[in-house]
Amino acid sequence: MMKKYLLFVFAMIACLQLTAQQKPNVVFIYADDLGYGDLSCYGATKIHTPNLDKLAKQGIRFRDAHATSSTCTPSRFALLTGEYPWRQTGTGILPGDAALIVPTDRTTLPKLFKQAGYQTGLVGKWHLGLGTQVEKDWNGSVSPGPNEVGFDYSFIFPATADRVPSVFVENKHVVALEKADPIAVDYKKKVGDEPTGLEHPELLKMQSSPGQGHNGTIVNGIGRIGFMSGGKTARWTDEEMPMTFLVKAKEFINDHKAKPFFLFYTLTEPHVPRMPSTMFKGKSGLGFRGDAILQLDWAVGEIMQQLETLGIANNTIFIFSSDNGPVLDDGYVDGAVTQLNGHTPWGPFRGGKYSVYEAGTRIPFIIRWPGKIKPAVSDAMICQMDLMASFAKFFQKQIPAGDGMDSENVLNALLGKSRTGRTTLVQQGFPALAVVKGNWKYIAPDNGKPKDTLTNIELGNNSLPQLYDLKNDIGEKNNLAEKYPAKLKEMEALLLSIKNKKRVH
Repeated sequence: MMKKYLLFVFAMIACLQLTAQQKPNVVFIYADDLGYGDLSCYGATKIHTPNLDKLAKQGIRFRDAHATSSTCTPSRFALLTGEYPWRQTGTGILPGDAALIVPTDRTTLPKLFKQAGYQTGLVGKWHLGLGTQVEKDWNGSVSPGPNEVGFDYSFIFPATADRVPSVFVENKHVVALEKADPIAVDYKKKVGDEPTGLEHPELLKMQSSPGQGHNGTIVNGIGRIGFMSGGKTARWTDEEMPMTFLVKAKEFINDHKAKPFFLFYTLTEPHVPRMPSTMFKGKSGLGFRGDAILQLDWAVGEIMQQLETLGIANNTIFIFSSDNGPVLDDGYVDGAVTQLNGHTPWGPFRGGKYSVYEAGTRIPFIIRWPGKIKPAVSDAMICQMDLMASFAKFFQKQIPAGDGMDSENVLNALLGKSRTGRTTLVQQGFPALAVVKGNWKYIAPDNGKPKDTLTNIELGNNSLPQLYDLKNDIGEKNNLAEKYPAKLKEMEALLLSIKNKKRVH
């Protein structure tokens, strides 16, 4: 009798465990400034990314996936809110002392996961502002921030690695800060008496590119954008910082392996300043930018291996993507240009970071769910901000009216059940807007400069309208605006109608 009872108990425990495992974990790894052509699974021949290649072979590799914008802050805003960033003022590239721009009273992607019973974590780059105003006390509780927009746990740096303050913030507090050495930050004038890259270039171990503003306070031998003083023990070193993020990402996974979790692991690679860990320096033959990509690929492999070791890989949806297209010289002389050696980070596309052309927003996007998603290559058009509506469908949750207004349900495309994604997409350059529908792409006239001479990237800005047939001209070389006036008029009207869409309250 006791034997039968024990067998019944064990069976019940197994059933409960199986029930708990029905809701998959989600790990979303987000690279920074990684181009469509930077991975060998996307056609790169001068660099090899074995872990991401493995991920692609086990899942779906999308060839028409996009960020909303060709720069980081607006792309991240859209991903978390499900809304085009140009609908809200102040969503451009933020300084390191900016106030929080993500609304705390609306549905966000992490809040959606929390509503579905998930533990949510953010590790890595943030760059969406902290606090309610620019002037903030870095020496106390720095909020609102990630925790107030839906993350149960956060371990971040405030903006980008090239902007001060160069410190980690864990759940609202600067890590390892000593009270006797308080932090001060200013983006308009120098604070304290620490040397800057402008005043003392001889102290730099990596020279700043002229005219790009990376000559503020020197931290770890590198000039940053902006000025800071204090927080000496709290400052990270560039070689150590990505490894710390990896450790924190692993800790979050290990601590929450028994229950469903959502981890948003936002890498800093290959954003400037590129100062990879010593074990990767010189390994790519493409300068520090290539080395940083190898470091990125290794970190992805470390997470993949951890999921396997913990026995939860088959019950984890693994997503990898990038916040915008590539850039080579973005503030530092690091070999990215001189050691390119035939590598094409932009793939077959025109433009790059900051550009409204395809290379600005078309990015790598890979999704894997063993046993549930069949390996494939998909040409469905999807956008990162579609994750909100898609996971809402997956969880059978209703997004409140007015929230996530531009996010579309492309769940079937993400799961490989359909080769069709969204039908239209607005792309944001710097500052031009474009709209894509089917094979056609229309870029609205804009008086911005056509090319950024500092980064040597075509921005796509033009005082005349542009119309491209992406099916036959993926490189956007032949402007067909004059040849197809009716199509041009149709696309102009489409973009205007999307721009004029109002939030439902």
